[in-house]
Amino acid sequence: MRRRDLLGALAGLVAVRPVTGRAQQSPRLPTIGFLGQSTPSVERQRLAAFLKRLSELGWIEGRTVAIEYAWGEGNSERFAKFATDFVRLRVDVIVTSGTANVIAAMQATSVIPIVFAVAGDPVANKLVASLAKPGGNVTGLSTVATDLAGKRLELLREAIPSLRRLAAIGNIGNSLSALELSEVQAAAARLGLETDILTIRQAEDIPSAFEALKGGAGALYIVADPLVNTHRDRIQTLAMGARLPTIYNAREHVEAGGLMSYGPNFTDLYRRAAEYVDKILRGAKPANLPVEQPAKFDFVVNLRTAKALGLALLPSMLARADEVIE
Repeated sequence: MRRRDLLGALAGLVAVRPVTGRAQQSPRLPTIGFLGQSTPSVERQRLAAFLKRLSELGWIEGRTVAIEYAWGEGNSERFAKFATDFVRLRVDVIVTSGTANVIAAMQATSVIPIVFAVAGDPVANKLVASLAKPGGNVTGLSTVATDLAGKRLELLREAIPSLRRLAAIGNIGNSLSALELSEVQAAAARLGLETDILTIRQAEDIPSAFEALKGGAGALYIVADPLVNTHRDRIQTLAMGARLPTIYNAREHVEAGGLMSYGPNFTDLYRRAAEYVDKILRGAKPANLPVEQPAKFDFVVNLRTAKALGLALLPSMLARADEVIE
């Protein structure tokens, strides 16, 4: 992706293309393989934060570093293909996010450093030996935090005091999503909420999942993963059609029309991932770079969506939000 292409992507005029041979055309430049879990339009803010921090650290695309881009679009087969392409191109470091992407990269190479900007429980998923001592060619930033599902449900109930029944949608083919769906059910039970679980494995399952939704659900909890993120707009459109307020894990989804989000500041995580890349390109080994955990958690509310749904959010709630989109 040339510089003008990237600027176009960040403006929302995105041209998706496969991995090219640019790394071979610029052999003297250190090369980063950036494997996005979704699409450029969905990840543009995170990518922009990553590139900005790289630039601040002296890594200017096309001048001091080359970058190969590939976009998984929530498809595990694409993850594996592009990870293999990066190895073939002999990139100096692979940057990605999401456990499935990291595993695909690990299966492709045990030598090239891999930095994950986002990964859930990297120890339990055997991405690293420990947070303090990763021990291999992989390191990065974990999103592990306690009881985020419970916190999100508390926010939903505060926004919708009459909430008695909750729907939750997630990719059951993703082990982390399946675990979060279980956590949502447990947290809902503690709050006295009934739950309808909508499970998907591919994009084609999304409409039928909503068709199977039982009447009476007052809100929708979305479990984010590459598949869900890639088809976020479709899910949000169906949710609005069903008059369901939604809660997500990241602000980008609220910008796209979701009611609210609570979770780690993913833009900050991508900025910090650039710092890992900087250290590795200057000679540091991933095995010696401890995995970090989130430093910032954001609560974001879309007031336009609230008004469209006829919700009158309390001023006290809006005052606690880190950002209110009006």
